[in-house]
Amino acid sequence: MKDKRLKSKARLIHIQQAIESIQRFTKGLEKESFEKHELVHQAVLMQFIVIEEAINHVDDEILNRYTYPWYKVKSFRNFIAHEYFNLKLSAVWEIISQELGTLSLVINEMIANEFPTSFFTQRKTF
Repeated sequence: MKDKRLKSKARLIHIQQAIESIQRFTKGLEKESFEKHELVHQAVLMQFIVIEEAINHVDDEILNRYTYPWYKVKSFRNFIAHEYFNLKLSAVWEIISQELGTLSLVINEMIANEFPTSFFTQRKTF
């Protein structure tokens, strides 16, 4: 059980890092500039794949405690991987600008609630 929880914690941290990467890649961009910069949107799409793959490895028991449409993240990854030729970058931009912040809040809440840092691990000196 402990190993499974540690894996879930690591995957939640991976999700958090991928979200931060997307935010960093798109900082200061507008939809039009996002769509024009192939390197940026390709990097962002890869991070969305990382997010979904990590969610697949978070214990379902943990996921089920949080109200979030996890199926949407999984579906989006499948769309990126299998229907890439139908992908509309404007729709990706909408996900970034309207939904990514909520996912970030949920992931941060999950990490804080499921894996609280103890006093002894917070303090490096006594």
